[in-house]
Amino acid sequence: MSEIMLKVTGISKQYRLGLVGTGTISHDLKRWWHKVRGKDDPFLKIGETNDRSIKGESDYVWALKDISFEVKRGEVLGIIGKNGAGKSTLLKILSRVTSPTTGEIKTKGRIASLLEVGTGFHPEMTGRENIYLNGAILGMTKSEIQSKIDEIIEFSGCERYIDTPVKRYSSGMTVRLAFAVAAHLEPDILVIDEVLAVGDAEFQKKAIGKMQDISKGEGRTVLFVSHNMDSIMRLCTRSILMKNGSIIEDGKVSHVIDTYLSTEFGTTSQKYWDKNNGNDLVKVLSVKAHNSNFETGENFKITEEIGITLTYRVLESGHKIHSAFNFFNASGINIFDSHESNTELYHVKKKPGIYQTTVWVYKNLFSEGVIVLGVALVTHDPFRVHFHERDTIAFNMVEDLETSPTRGDYVGSMPGIIRPKFEWVSEKMNKKND
Repeated sequence: MSEIMLKVTGISKQYRLGLVGTGTISHDLKRWWHKVRGKDDPFLKIGETNDRSIKGESDYVWALKDISFEVKRGEVLGIIGKNGAGKSTLLKILSRVTSPTTGEIKTKGRIASLLEVGTGFHPEMTGRENIYLNGAILGMTKSEIQSKIDEIIEFSGCERYIDTPVKRYSSGMTVRLAFAVAAHLEPDILVIDEVLAVGDAEFQKKAIGKMQDISKGEGRTVLFVSHNMDSIMRLCTRSILMKNGSIIEDGKVSHVIDTYLSTEFGTTSQKYWDKNNGNDLVKVLSVKAHNSNFETGENFKITEEIGITLTYRVLESGHKIHSAFNFFNASGINIFDSHESNTELYHVKKKPGIYQTTVWVYKNLFSEGVIVLGVALVTHDPFRVHFHERDTIAFNMVEDLETSPTRGDYVGSMPGIIRPKFEWVSEKMNKKND
């Protein structure tokens, strides 16, 4: 049985909105006296769920509510969820930056955390001095730090500035050095927030490789928060999904991502309608994303062709009804739209009945990440929108680093919304001089 490195039991964190404290000195003293005697806070209110999208009635909110899980040695636990779900609060509690309101945490060994740019760094001290400071905070001796310092400096790529005060570093340089320290000073548990997104492509490649070495090669435990589903798929052995301060899914990475798509985007890769789906002329019945064998799924490889099939019922004769799709990324940015234009029935005035239209999206087009689809049915004689729904289905684009034709030897997170495969030509000039 694998050794449990981290055990979290019933962790909750409550914050008071507005003023800090109870409002009176006598109540603050009473709260302190209860805490000294190990009793519950007498002013701890029931509070509300931490949902940023709605106006609350209470001054107290639960940033975390009854969180429990275990992490074993060598596991890479991916923590996902939308902004405000409680991910960063959880990591701060695990890193002892803040304390929980209720609950218990048991850990084995040292914990190193990288929660934001410059975590634990003193701006007036040099990079070298901060390496020793961080090592001391982790409980390492000076000789242990000294044995690793050359490797840390080389990995960070900040050797030229290592004896310069950190306050003069750029955000990219700071996060490079911070990650190098956290990863090389041999913590038993490494906690990393989305901060790696600050680094450039070269650094991300090195950081991802180091995280894989830490978990697989050295058998240490990693907790990793990211909004990049592709990074979660490639790096993590297990994942948990958080929403409004609670864990709503814990398990296999692909299953948790499926739940994320269905809960946060309100849909999966297929949808069926029975009402509010059109007008007296046409009704939408279903839409789904699928592979070349018409098999649906929430995760598609970048290297495979993806089909989007829309089924609808025509109720009235005499109209040229066309399908249209809107493709968005997880941030709501419109990647592109595609309108039906070259099918056999495009110029035909359709008779009543059920019709099905499929568009095939080229392989090697999308970059990794979530794709959200909008669906529309229109006519152009005159132009009229009979049905349009912004977020109908969603699916996740992932890739296998071994088979990707657009990466070459690069293994970091690829920027951009699309990633088409272009034809490249390379040749050596001045061959006569060889």
